[in-house]
Amino acid sequence: MMGMWDSFLNWLRSLFFKQEMELSLIGLQNAGKTSLVNVIATGGYSEDMIPTVGFNMRKVSKGNVTIKLWDLGGQPRFRSMWERYCRGVSAIVYVVDAADADNILISKNELHDLLNKPSLHGIPLLVLGNKIDKPEAISKPALIDRMGLAGLSDREVACYTISCKNSTNIDIVIDWLVKHSKTAKS
Repeated sequence: MMGMWDSFLNWLRSLFFKQEMELSLIGLQNAGKTSLVNVIATGGYSEDMIPTVGFNMRKVSKGNVTIKLWDLGGQPRFRSMWERYCRGVSAIVYVVDAADADNILISKNELHDLLNKPSLHGIPLLVLGNKIDKPEAISKPALIDRMGLAGLSDREVACYTISCKNSTNIDIVIDWLVKHSKTAKS
């Protein structure tokens, strides 16, 4: 009964309060971070993506939720900046190229190094295995295993496999993000 009451109160609040969230979108270069931002923002996918140099910021509205997305470059020279842009965010979204077996271990090491920073303790983590439209892409259980996600106990962790190209599971990702938004303070 309490769960229903909480749901009703959350729905009532959502009618009067704008929800907002700030996310950092990180992962190795060519994982599909910018493609994900574009698919969430416009519903469209483009083959001709230019790698993000440094970072981009984009605001996207979904219903009564405004999502401020920090799209951070994944090249080695930009990875040291990730922590700075992940502090105080509603969630960290880590994108992995699920079809690039050679880089999954590097991706795992980068993620765990980042999550070990005290300033990021407890921030929810959403790991997305992108490019599942490719035949060489690994499964969700294999991604969870190879990324060492089961061992993360100091935060909420969710993992989905997606395809930005085909918009596979993008609706689930948006639902997860909206659920993790915070009510704006007026």
